[in-house]
Amino acid sequence: MKTFLLCIMLIAWKDIRLEFRSREVVISSLVFAVLVMVLFNFALNVTPDTVDIFAPGVLWVSFVFAGVLAMSRSFAVEKDKGTLDALLLCPVSRDVLFLGKMLALFVFMIVVELLLLPVFAVLFDFSAFSGTLISTIVLATLGFATLGAIFSSMAVNTRSREIMLPILFFPLVAPVIIGAVERTNGVIGTDTGIVGSGRWLQLIAVFDAVFLVLCPWAFGIVMEE
Repeated sequence: MKTFLLCIMLIAWKDIRLEFRSREVVISSLVFAVLVMVLFNFALNVTPDTVDIFAPGVLWVSFVFAGVLAMSRSFAVEKDKGTLDALLLCPVSRDVLFLGKMLALFVFMIVVELLLLPVFAVLFDFSAFSGTLISTIVLATLGFATLGAIFSSMAVNTRSREIMLPILFFPLVAPVIIGAVERTNGVIGTDTGIVGSGRWLQLIAVFDAVFLVLCPWAFGIVMEE
């Protein structure tokens, strides 16, 4: 078990070190997400009376768009540099490779989201950050990263991978996005019904568990095709 976890951490650390050198994923995703937030802020003409209505949706649209940009680079870097085949020849299981790449993607997305939160607070005059919101962000991002990693590995071998990734990704990740928006609405707004009971968070957790079981298994099949 210790060797299994160590291999996962090494693969994730490889991607993180490459990002430290190039800063392609985090900076490009962050800039893109900030632009999305600014555009929505002006387009929707958000006021103190309507911030509770618009803010959750804008926050998660920015997160998801930034995440898709990061996902598109997850396996594309390996493919473009010709190192994907070498990575697959490593004497470790496909589960280890997938979980390592997924962990690195999860870290990139969390970093971008944490950097976006202050920008969101300034643009929407919002300061109600809480443990509930952070736990929602972490759980939802785990689902995004898990599903995004498998679809990134599938799309990387297609000619139009930038188009195929969101087409494959958004339909299946929709329950996580909906749950995250509704849960965030319960934090920002005054909703105390089903959101207050934590059922949306449970929904996200269930989908995360399903993705974490199915995606490593599917990755082995995808890489053999």
